[in-house]
Amino acid sequence: MSEIEQKNYETDVIIIGAGPVGLFAVFELGLLDMKAHLIDILDRPGGQCAELYPEKPIYDIPAFPVITGQELTNNLLKQIEPFSPTFHLNQMAVAMSKLENGRWQVTTDDNKVIEAPVVVIAAGGGSFMPKKPSIPNLEEYEGKSVFYAVRRMEQFRGKNLLIAGGGDSALDWTLNLQPLASKLALVHRRDDFRAAPDSVSKMRHLVEAEKMKLHIGDIKELHGHNGQLESVTVAPKEGEPFQVECDTLLAFYGLTMKLGPIADFGLNLNENLIPVDTEKFETSTQGIFSIGDINTYPGKLKLILSGFHEGALMAQQAFRYVYPDRKLRFQYTTSSTNLQEKLGVNEKAA
Repeated sequence: MSEIEQKNYETDVIIIGAGPVGLFAVFELGLLDMKAHLIDILDRPGGQCAELYPEKPIYDIPAFPVITGQELTNNLLKQIEPFSPTFHLNQMAVAMSKLENGRWQVTTDDNKVIEAPVVVIAAGGGSFMPKKPSIPNLEEYEGKSVFYAVRRMEQFRGKNLLIAGGGDSALDWTLNLQPLASKLALVHRRDDFRAAPDSVSKMRHLVEAEKMKLHIGDIKELHGHNGQLESVTVAPKEGEPFQVECDTLLAFYGLTMKLGPIADFGLNLNENLIPVDTEKFETSTQGIFSIGDINTYPGKLKLILSGFHEGALMAQQAFRYVYPDRKLRFQYTTSSTNLQEKLGVNEKAA
């Protein structure tokens, strides 16, 4: 047992990845009375669309001549509201095993243990992994006083916290953790930020009110003992390096895509992609499916709309594992009062 309390959940389907394809899978599963838990390493749903290009226009989503990544995410979240999915965000699926009862168990790095008869891997190009700065002896401090994500805000209560970065994640956590930390400072290589203007403005107001500090420069060295940070050396573009006292560092230097722990799940892989059939989008292992950019099959096109199609067919087979004694009856949302009730459609307004 780790220091983090283990929490156990049971559901019908575990979806690894909360990008557009994973979100739409919730809809297709929900129409067939299956509940889903989604795991994603990011701190919000939407995958690449929300994290890498929230304002970038997308032109090949059916019925939308143009839609941004964030708008698409928002629409998908609205569409799946009737099915009340459970999100485990800021977490990575690190282990998967089959239980004696035939169900699957997935464990996250936050010690969440989720059990279900079906697992769907919808991890896009893989897991977003933090980019790590080139700082000597960084590994000595990782997981002890240097972190790349916020799993639990309470972990940082009372800390002398230094946050590094200039994007939305760095600024968002600066604002959220400032009330909890005993002291807080933000360090960025330049006095120009890529984050939302409102967040930058709020940060500067905190600096002016002397509720936090802002340092301009690059972190070059870490100082401490046995993995416990005591201070860092910051080198400005001009001038002499200086010391910043801190006992905890949160580093947000961006993200990179890697297959991550999925490579260790025991699945057959082809050039870091998961082969599936084109009838059910099931892997070579019964009960485990793969949809979206992370799968491969003859004729595969890495398009969001292709992932939507794959999710629909996946749900048909998942139903047979979740409800082996029930007959699957195909219905259209346009004509089925049963499906319309699930969606909360008001017939009088129709």
